[in-house]
Amino acid sequence: MRVIGYLLVVAGFLAGALVTVLDEEQVRWGAYAAAFVVGAVGIALVRLTARREARAAGKLASNMQLVEASLERVVEGLSRLRNELPTMDPYDVRFWLDTTFADDLARFVDARESIAHVHGLQAYADVMNAFAAGERYLNRVWSASADGYVDEVTAYVHKASEQFDGALAEVRALR
Repeated sequence: MRVIGYLLVVAGFLAGALVTVLDEEQVRWGAYAAAFVVGAVGIALVRLTARREARAAGKLASNMQLVEASLERVVEGLSRLRNELPTMDPYDVRFWLDTTFADDLARFVDARESIAHVHGLQAYADVMNAFAAGERYLNRVWSASADGYVDEVTAYVHKASEQFDGALAEVRALR
């Protein structure tokens, strides 16, 4: 159904473009409107299919497990980082962050909408508030590491850890 939707969008766009260049003096508005409707129906089909796929029960349950597992790995990684931080070169922390957290953060982001579908917008907002703050602190850790600011690296690792702990607690409270 998604492919049909995309084909309708393309057909509507091409038909609309064709109608506008057939007669240089006057646009055939009826034909142009019909092309617009075909494109709009295509967009509606694509969005409807995407929404239906996102709300499939099995996918929602799988995504909720993925959300929790991703946050658990981030929390564990931050705990490991806090323990290893005194012996690490501050310039190397950014590389450690990239290799350790990139996949889990991306998985969480890809699956996060399931929180809203399963538990509502308030639960989604509560989890995302803590997650976004933690992610901002990780970005600050990365920047401080690139600049070699040891004190900032340490401070923001602890702040990021607190926020991700909070996000994980929010997700676990949803069970």
